[in-house]
Amino acid sequence: MSPISLLLAMMCLLFGGLQAAHAATATLQAVMDDYERILRQSDPVAAGMEGDAEALRRLPDVSPQAQQRLREQLTALKRRADAVPVSELDDDGQLNHALLVNLLASSIEELGLDLQRIAFLNDSGFHTLMDYLARTTRLRSHDDVQAWLQRLSAVPAHYQQNLDNLRRGIRTGYTQPRIVVERVIEVAQRQADTAPQDSSLLMPFEALPASLSGNAGEEYRRQALALIAERIQPAQQQFLQFLQQEYLPAARTSLAVRTVGEGERIYRFLARNETTTDMTPDEIHALGQSEVLRIRGLMEQAIERLQFQGSFAEFLAYLRSDPRFYAQDAQQLLEKASEISKRADDQLPRFFGTLPRLPYGVRPVPDDIAPGYTTGRYWRGSMSQGQAGGYMVNTSYLDQRPLYELPALTLHEAVPGHHLQVALSQELEGLPYFRRNTSPTAFVEGWGLYSEFLGEQMGIYRDDYELFGRYSYEMWRACRLVADTGIHWLGWDIEQARSCFTDNSALASHNIQTELERYIAWPGQALAYKIGELRLRKLRADAEAALGERFDVRRFHDAVLLGGALPLSVLEDRVQRWVQAQLKTD
Repeated sequence: MSPISLLLAMMCLLFGGLQAAHAATATLQAVMDDYERILRQSDPVAAGMEGDAEALRRLPDVSPQAQQRLREQLTALKRRADAVPVSELDDDGQLNHALLVNLLASSIEELGLDLQRIAFLNDSGFHTLMDYLARTTRLRSHDDVQAWLQRLSAVPAHYQQNLDNLRRGIRTGYTQPRIVVERVIEVAQRQADTAPQDSSLLMPFEALPASLSGNAGEEYRRQALALIAERIQPAQQQFLQFLQQEYLPAARTSLAVRTVGEGERIYRFLARNETTTDMTPDEIHALGQSEVLRIRGLMEQAIERLQFQGSFAEFLAYLRSDPRFYAQDAQQLLEKASEISKRADDQLPRFFGTLPRLPYGVRPVPDDIAPGYTTGRYWRGSMSQGQAGGYMVNTSYLDQRPLYELPALTLHEAVPGHHLQVALSQELEGLPYFRRNTSPTAFVEGWGLYSEFLGEQMGIYRDDYELFGRYSYEMWRACRLVADTGIHWLGWDIEQARSCFTDNSALASHNIQTELERYIAWPGQALAYKIGELRLRKLRADAEAALGERFDVRRFHDAVLLGGALPLSVLEDRVQRWVQAQLKTD
């Protein structure tokens, strides 16, 4: 072959390769575009947070017909995704494809299990959704007001769909245990007893802009009040009556989800889905037991440094009872959480190359849900909706909220934990919609727990009491592995599950009870924290070993966070590619 012929052949091969790559990218993009359309339709809450004006007028359709349509759409979409020639995609395309296929497979399997039959947890559910939205909605225009009024109008139908799902759960023997139902009845009773004019659903009208003030604003508020009084409160009262008369008598007697129809299959799926690993429940239980032993050693060392004269149990009793470790009022607790938050803010540039624009605030958990709520939680904000992120601090039962645990809680829920990770994910440019809005629990909660560990390097823990509080929190997550699998896989009662926490952590009794009720109500979710954190710490240790002095923690954290929340296997591939790129360029 002549040199010219050889050159022409090479050019044809190159051109053909470029055409194939372009075709594969275009095919994947079409699949992702259709997936975005499906997600925006099926999850109007997430779409609304991104500024989708149409979605702000709707609530999710959770009817069996809608769920079946969704499953059929996702199944068809997965067939198209599976047909994409992955080898023709660039690195970003391959990452998008891997995550897309992973999410589609998980969603299809979940929809096949009909988990909509369980419509509430111990502290949240469809009945608290509108309360959350009311506290995170800003009305800045007439269109915003009309959207909120339409969402209010949709509440009764949304309640009815969920009641239908719950009744299907009764018929098929898939219900929540009595201990969970009794907690939800307390919340439902408060909602039903609240006078319409005191409803949290009116909160968006409390800070209207000047353009909506005066007669127009009053008329809008009057319309909302009428909807609450005439349509929403009757739906809330009907839900309360349903719980008391139909659901409570049918509540399952066993705590274990494994005891319901297809319960073993359900729990195996939940364990895989929440951890994004193939670990079995037995493997997870064993991991939890080994972590309990490891962390207990760290706690004993902290006690020794404090020169406490007494047993481990006596030290826990001292921590749980000495007034010095507890806030005297709600304001003191909030101010302490705020002070820790600012110290954490101060350290962020040392550890992160990219920070989010969206700020966060320190706020109390609303009084009407605080008694059964966790010690702290993060409420995501939205730049497009003018809402900062919220580090929510529970100010009820102050004698159960020790100050020595507050640094770990703050690092987890605010920064560098949930707020930093979630806000960064929301602000990432160039990522498809599904990657900005997906949130695998193992990544999100694993990052939160990793942030507690990172707080040691940030200098946030100022004495061994606070460091013991961090170990106590880590022990809490290790005991989660033991307790969740113990309850739902091994058939433990609540006292067997409680012993891990009371014997090994400084958690207050009210917090332990609230947590146990959460694990009972939400099988598998608690497994993700420790498994995610351990994987993150291993990825960092491996990167440090591979790069040596060239390891830059700020660049490592960017590699972890700037791809959005990912299943652990996909994250591992991304970080390994980053390490290889550093080895080639440094």
